[in-house]
Amino acid sequence: MIGVLGAVLIGLALAPTRPAYGQLDPQQATSGQLFLRAAGAAWELAPVLETDVAIRVTGPAARVRVVQRFTNPSDTWLEGVYVFPLPPDSAVDRMDLRVGERVIEGRIQEREQARRSYARARREGRRASLVEQERPNVFTTRIANLAPGEAVEVAIEYQETLDFRDGSWQLRFPLLVAPRHASGAPEPGLPGAGSLQPAPDAVAFPLADPALGPRNPVTLAVELDAGVPLAEVVSSTHVVFVQELGSGRRRVLLRDYADRDFVLRWRPAAGAQPTASLLSDSQDGETHALLLVLPPEAGQPGPALTRELVFVIDTSGSMAGASIRQTRAALRAALRRLGPGDHFNLIRFSEETESLFDSAVPADAEHRAAAERFVAGLEAGGGTEMLPALRRALESDRGIGDVRQVVFLTDGSIADEDALFTAIEAGLGRSRLFTIGIGSAPNAFFLERAARFGRGTHSYVDNPGDVDMRVAELLRKLESPVLSEIEVSWNDDVEMWPARVPDLYAGEPLVVTARLPRFVGDVVIRGRRGGHPWELRLPLEPHPGPRGIGGLWARRKIAALMDELRRGAGAERIRAEVLAVALRHHLVSKFTSLVAVDVTPVRPAAEGLVSGAVPVNLPAGAELVSLGGALPRTATPAPLSRLAGMLLLLTAGALALQGRQAR
Repeated sequence: MIGVLGAVLIGLALAPTRPAYGQLDPQQATSGQLFLRAAGAAWELAPVLETDVAIRVTGPAARVRVVQRFTNPSDTWLEGVYVFPLPPDSAVDRMDLRVGERVIEGRIQEREQARRSYARARREGRRASLVEQERPNVFTTRIANLAPGEAVEVAIEYQETLDFRDGSWQLRFPLLVAPRHASGAPEPGLPGAGSLQPAPDAVAFPLADPALGPRNPVTLAVELDAGVPLAEVVSSTHVVFVQELGSGRRRVLLRDYADRDFVLRWRPAAGAQPTASLLSDSQDGETHALLLVLPPEAGQPGPALTRELVFVIDTSGSMAGASIRQTRAALRAALRRLGPGDHFNLIRFSEETESLFDSAVPADAEHRAAAERFVAGLEAGGGTEMLPALRRALESDRGIGDVRQVVFLTDGSIADEDALFTAIEAGLGRSRLFTIGIGSAPNAFFLERAARFGRGTHSYVDNPGDVDMRVAELLRKLESPVLSEIEVSWNDDVEMWPARVPDLYAGEPLVVTARLPRFVGDVVIRGRRGGHPWELRLPLEPHPGPRGIGGLWARRKIAALMDELRRGAGAERIRAEVLAVALRHHLVSKFTSLVAVDVTPVRPAAEGLVSGAVPVNLPAGAELVSLGGALPRTATPAPLSRLAGMLLLLTAGALALQGRQAR
């Protein structure tokens, strides 16, 4: 009771003031903002009241529910559209629209059909919502017919697999869509809510005025069931409250503002790390499996390899501030690790591309000193013309050294990812591409997919204090893959994604999803380790895992089909195949959307509410504090007060969650 009362008092002291409702074009949207429009009226910003995220982790998979609550502050009926990020491989399969006590369940439809359903409901004055995928990691939601003063809650659910690297599992939840640059032209904006024309792949969102202070408050709860004893559970990005629930089980709570990605890592206790696991899920007459194999340790290092390393550095405007400082620190750490037999070069880009040397030079004292001076002078500014720099890095191969590695340091804030992927595949040659994500909200879709097409791996610098460690981890992996030429063999007609397994580097797992007709025999993983054959057999037996593995398999298949489309495959065939998979698995995709239309008539109050309606559930701690504006910027100890308030609010959130579970 004392903890709750303290949270109330601190929360009231921190209660942010509500900003004035100014005019803002929807083309200037930032993450988590709702844009409202009446017929013939200008766009008016409506701030988010609260985002509530509930994540349930079971082994290597997570089920996530994101609830965002908005309000209509005007005195007229309005329509809204808002933008939000999700992980790039998330399988979005459910959406609910809640208005007061009315709950409307979303249904998956072909994209144009969903738009027609939404437009018809909008014309007829019925409440409706439409969720569309603008990019693999950026989504939009439209909300029609919001009443004056009305509160709206939109809930979206998805499934994803988690990342395992360097002995720890990692959960990355994006909280911000950063502005992105479209090469060669101004970035088009979001589709107008009144037109419903085909939406461009556009995600240029200038940031809100920082003078207004932080906005878009977030409550996040993770229910972690790792399945093995844990050594530690930490966040490198946020202050979190961690409650131990038993061996391998934790509850993690966070309350903060949506101004950076949330990253949570947990490390199994010594000896508890599984080497292989197979989870399955059967639904609608189909069985799907999730195969995870941790490769063997690298063992004794082999003979030293001579390398040609090319560092490609993003110095565009989106890298200003902490990002460029992290980049300079990462480069200094990388330069210190160059060996006497290595050659290297540095290429920086913004609107123009500049190379330190005409081609790779020996890593001697003179050239390193020149590189140190070059790095010290790096400043951020201008647009993001990434393609010329990437081509220069790939085309400048002089055949020096045993291996050639291109290390890309960027926040990935671009809108034309497909052009980059095509260039990587076409020009890779003997090079291998490794990406390092810089900044608090990097474009994970670009960073992870570029590394995959470049037959390398990716890493993130989530915390400035981790720069040396993260760079050291990546550079250790550049020596050679732990497993290469990997093949996965099944005893039956199995459809597996990815169909071609990439090389694995130290500390990284093999993760495969498959559709099985039955469980019979073994699955066999073969590859080469240190030049010698390597093999692992795993009995094919049902091991029930989290629901939604089929959706993960379908999401990966859709990604592979979209890659075929980018390479020039027939558009009609690809569209038909994506539609079939997405509709079967109830997934949002490039060609399918979730639409919720209210078809229930309004009843007189005497007859009660709509049957089956679910009241709005306030997130834990929502009654304790006013959430919806900006913290005032004053010459006071605000950071300390904010930290104290968050700690007390987390305590209150834990108590509220326990109360909810008890009910």
